[in-house]
Amino acid sequence: MKQYKILTINFGSTSSKLAYYVNEECKLKTSLDHSVQELSVFGDVLEQDGYRRAAIERFLKDNGLNFNELDVVAARGGHTKPLEGGVYKIDENMLEQQASGLYGRHACDVGSKIAYKMAEGTNVLPVVVDPPVTDEFIEEARLSGHPELPRESRFHALNHRATGKRFAHDTGKKYEDLNLIVAHMGGGITVAAHRKGKMIDATNGIDGDGPFSTNRTGGLPVGSLVNLCFSGRYSHKEIKKMLNGEGGLTAYLKENDVWTVEEKAAEDSYFALCLEGMIYQTCKEIAAMGAVLEGNVDAVIITGGIANSKKITARMKERIGFVAPVIFYPGENEMDALALGALEVLKGNEPLKTVSV
Repeated sequence: MKQYKILTINFGSTSSKLAYYVNEECKLKTSLDHSVQELSVFGDVLEQDGYRRAAIERFLKDNGLNFNELDVVAARGGHTKPLEGGVYKIDENMLEQQASGLYGRHACDVGSKIAYKMAEGTNVLPVVVDPPVTDEFIEEARLSGHPELPRESRFHALNHRATGKRFAHDTGKKYEDLNLIVAHMGGGITVAAHRKGKMIDATNGIDGDGPFSTNRTGGLPVGSLVNLCFSGRYSHKEIKKMLNGEGGLTAYLKENDVWTVEEKAAEDSYFALCLEGMIYQTCKEIAAMGAVLEGNVDAVIITGGIANSKKITARMKERIGFVAPVIFYPGENEMDALALGALEVLKGNEPLKTVSV
């Protein structure tokens, strides 16, 4: 059997996760956390490419890996026009759409940019798997209240589907037979309704929708936001950064580390209030997705780094246990999902897609 060598890159808003696989087996992995202070020197997330690439090169060097000997580098990315799920080759057209910022902006866009640049002049195939713009919405989910402002599918699609499939496997069922509500809780928080293998509705984790998180505002009072935008106090760029990067717990507490917030909440009532507010908003969105699935919910699944907190998960279970059984998968399945998706393409079992103009 051929031994395919795969590097996976998963950049979150405050983390860099890297892993090396040989076929399905993960041989090496690392996770680096980045503080608000470290990232604050970059005006735009795409400016982090040199900073993030250095982390990849250190990982390869420290573990005696040669990038040129890889078969594929699989990144979590990126923000283009809406796409169906699958594996996409990173090319200039994809990068151009990402750079425009028209479809959202996130650190995962840096990952696909770096993967492409590192693969130039080599035989390494650069790909993304189930990008955040994966769109399987039902038509009524697109309606927002105004035709010029349609709701869009921008969320942690890769980990959502991977976690849904993991639950199905663990329970001896088919993902395509289940109705699930999945909440990914990391630097951003997104909640989605999964109906029979399709993610038919989700909160937009990029542009101000759903619950607030460690560094994103989530949904805001629209009238107040409009007034702020036209107040003359902030530029367009500053408002966008306020929504994604400097919102949520960061805006309230000047702190994006949920473990620090949880520790301080034990003694500081304002920290406790803000943490409860994040839990409250997330649970409210989960309950709303129960209506999307018309009350027919097999399980509520909580994943992402924040699901490692026993205090937070216990509080969530108290709030939403009435919806359906609540299952926790701490961390994320994204690295395995990236590697397995790329591997299926290498084996010829899945098509390699491209982003159209």
